[in-house]
Amino acid sequence: MSSIVHFEIFCDEEERASKFYAELFGWKMERIAGARYWNITTQEGAAGGLIHRFNPHQKIINYFGVPSVSQACARVEALGGRILVPSMAVPKAGYYSLCMDTEGNIFGLWEEDRKAKY
Repeated sequence: MSSIVHFEIFCDEEERASKFYAELFGWKMERIAGARYWNITTQEGAAGGLIHRFNPHQKIINYFGVPSVSQACARVEALGGRILVPSMAVPKAGYYSLCMDTEGNIFGLWEEDRKAKY
């Protein structure tokens, strides 16, 4: 059974949102140099990211851990969902894909693989 392994929160003001979530939940927020992205460490184990919102309709995205992103994408399509972003490598971390379910909700798939490369 898959569980949430990563989440991304979109925001308009990174500093304001970082402070809000750090104070609300006690999360550790670490800004990535040269990017409009913050790594989030929670006490519950799931990691997250805070990212600048590029369009007003972006919502929180949850990423579900799967053994194989490519196999899970095939399953998404077989069940009537859509692949929005095909499998992409995050070097030395793994692979991800963004999908849309049958109800229009966007979610991510994540396959951990420390040997991943472009």
